[in-house]
Amino acid sequence: MSEIASVSLNRPLGEIAEELGHSFEEYGFAVVRDHGIPQDLIDRAEAMSKAFFALPDDVKRRYKVEGGGGARGYTPFGVETAKDAKVHDLKEFWHVGRELPAGHPLAQYMGPNVWPDELPAFRETFTALYAAFEKAGARVLEAIALHLGLPQDWFARTVEDGNSVMRLLHYPPLTGKDAEGAIRAAAHGDINTITLLLGAEEAGLELLTASGEWLAIDPPPGALVVNIGDMLDRLTNHRLRSTTHRVVNPVGEAAYRARYSMPFFLHFRPDFVIETLPQCVDPARPDDHPAPISSHDFLQQRLREIKLA
Repeated sequence: MSEIASVSLNRPLGEIAEELGHSFEEYGFAVVRDHGIPQDLIDRAEAMSKAFFALPDDVKRRYKVEGGGGARGYTPFGVETAKDAKVHDLKEFWHVGRELPAGHPLAQYMGPNVWPDELPAFRETFTALYAAFEKAGARVLEAIALHLGLPQDWFARTVEDGNSVMRLLHYPPLTGKDAEGAIRAAAHGDINTITLLLGAEEAGLELLTASGEWLAIDPPPGALVVNIGDMLDRLTNHRLRSTTHRVVNPVGEAAYRARYSMPFFLHFRPDFVIETLPQCVDPARPDDHPAPISSHDFLQQRLREIKLA
């Protein structure tokens, strides 16, 4: 079995496109180094995230946007449930999304962000991190385009003003004899185009291989873990795999620590129509999704399945 690719985004994209692409085809995952997100910004964001989640519960709950499906602001511990899971995940989180000016044709799909008054630098820090994530994601998509035989900039228009969301995640520390190996986030696939994850150095992230085994992902410090979401899986007729993954509590001392991470869910524009790419259909792989669907309709369908809409 080959290994999950670990590539430097500093290298020419033509040199890494095949390595990345094959990793996304086999595993749905890859590790990306030299991604261009400044380490001092990552450090500030991690400190700011910990400061927010340390606030009293009643303060955090003031930032829960009722009726917003968790798209902005705070989602309390024990709300989100993986598709088909019987119990909620062991996490609380905060969402930062794109803000579009009034009158923008896509503004109806994206509500305003909320910002905690208790942390004055929160808005500046996470606005900068959102932009840095977006830039890194655009470069990964350029490599994917080359792998698929598309023009390098093919995805630029599809994600311009997309409904991308950055999530600050806190898995509180677990206690008791059952903490080691507990499931903190149940097995699931991501809905979006690609996900870029900071903070996966803490053991626990695992993907389900094609042969049905759980494989731990162990990136170097500061690297991004990137995975394919359901929208890109559908666009490529499953050539690029949206792989089931989960977060398991590690064993030993780490089992009793809190876990923090920051995934960026990069999305297509709400009005982008997901229609199978012709080069991903052949006699051995007939089109599995002949009916096109807008990315917004696809997102709403999936949010209902995980109880966020």
